[in-house]
Amino acid sequence: MQETNITIQETTNETILKFNSTKILINGGSYEFSNIDEAKNSPLAQQLFYLPFVKKIFITANFIAIQRFDIVQWIDVQEEVREQIEAYIADGNIVVKEEVSSTKKEAVEVYAEATPNPAVMKFGTNKALTQTDVEFKNIEEASKSSPLAQAIFNFPFVKEVFISDNYISITKYAMLEWNEVFAEVRSFIREYLLEGKTIIKELPNEVSSNKTDEKIIPKVKLEGIPAQIVDILDEYIKPAVAGDGGNIAFRSYDEQNKIVSVILQGACSGCPSSTATLKNGIETLLKEMLPNQINEVVAING
Repeated sequence: MQETNITIQETTNETILKFNSTKILINGGSYEFSNIDEAKNSPLAQQLFYLPFVKKIFITANFIAIQRFDIVQWIDVQEEVREQIEAYIADGNIVVKEEVSSTKKEAVEVYAEATPNPAVMKFGTNKALTQTDVEFKNIEEASKSSPLAQAIFNFPFVKEVFISDNYISITKYAMLEWNEVFAEVRSFIREYLLEGKTIIKELPNEVSSNKTDEKIIPKVKLEGIPAQIVDILDEYIKPAVAGDGGNIAFRSYDEQNKIVSVILQGACSGCPSSTATLKNGIETLLKEMLPNQINEVVAING
């Protein structure tokens, strides 16, 4: 079983603090509570509301955001709250009682959309799937973390699965064309979501791209140029590539050589036009917005 760790992250609002979890907290979507009465379906939120400084609580798949009243400063109480959340989750307690009605199913729509990568089809949905992008290269990886991805891999033509906040990008083998199978896959995903089955049960460990050295890479708080790069990618690049079923994730910044390394995911991975996107799009934008700080952008997986 995955060990539960809670880390603290500041937000742009000084009264709100995020408590990030290494363990999936809820199956999908998000919940917001303004008082203890609203939190009847969340034992954890009810417990937190007994703290006199807690004003609002927002729960997603992998973090809990808490807004405080002005009677305290976060620096004085944040460690106490972090320990309380971590202990609660580590004991296997329910964060939110998620109920799936057997009489009235949630309206779920799934649509298929071609991407610039002919091997990849994007399946968008009106249901929140995950707060953290996850990518699986095979069914063994998926079996550890995502029952949905594992089920998709049962289609013999599926090569890779990428799940983002409201879409799934599927990479196929060249044995057939998407127009032969996309309708079947779309129906399967829709039925899976309608039945309220688990999408992601555990976040996969992040490992290095070097297959001979699969050590877990510790997450550190980014500062300086790396933090600015991530902000630019999040604001200007990710929304655009997400529209095409892909994702570009920051991996590292070589300060001496001024080289940015990224990872291509979903439809971006293996896409014939990804090199042009890197050079003409991302690299050009970063050079313009961070003058004299960027020489090159490279994809370490393509």
